[in-house]
Amino acid sequence: MSLVTRNVIIALAITLVLAGTVAYAVDYLNRARINELSTMEDQISIDTLSLDTQFSLLEAAPCDSIASSTTLISSLADLGNRLSYAEGQLGSDNAQVIRLKQQYSLLEIRDYLITKQLAAACGTKPVTVLYFYSNAGDCADCDKAGYALSYLRTTYPGLRVYSFDYNLDLGALKTLVGISKVRDTLPAFVIDGKRSYGFTSLAALEKQFPKGALATSTTAHP
Repeated sequence: MSLVTRNVIIALAITLVLAGTVAYAVDYLNRARINELSTMEDQISIDTLSLDTQFSLLEAAPCDSIASSTTLISSLADLGNRLSYAEGQLGSDNAQVIRLKQQYSLLEIRDYLITKQLAAACGTKPVTVLYFYSNAGDCADCDKAGYALSYLRTTYPGLRVYSFDYNLDLGALKTLVGISKVRDTLPAFVIDGKRSYGFTSLAALEKQFPKGALATSTTAHP
């Protein structure tokens, strides 16, 4: 066997090994992503059932269920972060990602409704933010606004932030947008019922909260 032939065979073998390694790695990553999304679906189902139970508790003894209602917000934040990561990896047009976003948005809306019911029935004063964004390339400041809200949510654990993709095809979300009278000027915020649009800085965003509202949200939920 000539030296040239041997080098060609060695080069071909190396190429095949590399191609096989890459194919295995891609398949492994895809399976890992699918498993992650399946885990998120299971968690959303559990949290949805928890919210259904909380609605029943509210009917019987609304103020006695305050403690249980506060335990879900950290889970919502964690799910939201994982969903954002999955969307970044698989794309906003991925069918499974879209379905998860729809389920997650419904979960957020239901938690928001529970929070409002508790506030009305028990005299609590939760600090809530409805945040509307877009991943369609038409919102230059949405990423910065999202990072700012993540910082505030971490700094003030009592702050309830609900993030929604304004363009998501979901009837309940469209109803929420209509009731809140939110325009398609994004990013958009509804902070304790007051609408605002655009993002310039974290300091400017903090000024949109009622005076002293963030200070009352520093206590972590049990």
